[in-house]
Amino acid sequence: MPATEVAQAAGAVTGSIFSDKNTLVAATMALGSAVPAFSIGWIASKAMEAIGRNPEAGAKIQTSLVLSVAFAEAIAIYALVVSLIIKFV
Repeated sequence: MPATEVAQAAGAVTGSIFSDKNTLVAATMALGSAVPAFSIGWIASKAMEAIGRNPEAGAKIQTSLVLSVAFAEAIAIYALVVSLIIKFV
């Protein structure tokens, strides 16, 4: 019996891009850092636009901005935790 048939009979995934844990960790970290980075930039852009339209509301907008950026950054931290779990479990 050839080695590939033995591996398939044993349930091993062969030829898949996600068969290596390091590739899956890299994909998780790539998406987990790119999406929050884009979100933080978009949030800041919209906050600056709102402050430009209504400067008197700057304090309220800034409070919401900081809170929103913190939540977006938490998503990146969750991605780091998930990638570490994938790597070491």
